[in-house]
Amino acid sequence: MSNTLTIRLPKELLDRLRQVSRQSGLPVGRVVRQSLETTLSQEERKPLLHFAGLIKGGPRNISSRKGFSRE
Repeated sequence: MSNTLTIRLPKELLDRLRQVSRQSGLPVGRVVRQSLETTLSQEERKPLLHFAGLIKGGPRNISSRKGFSRE
């Protein structure tokens, strides 16, 4: 069973969507669904990313301070 979703798109985004649809020969709806599936599956692969930077401790500027690398 499918559901209908109505969204408002800026003209530029709609133009790009229609262009991809024409180039691929796929209906606009299918291009949108594939884009959503791709985006959502990428998000599912990064389940811990929202924790990045939350752990306290250690120097805050480790990427720029000298003396923390293994030389």
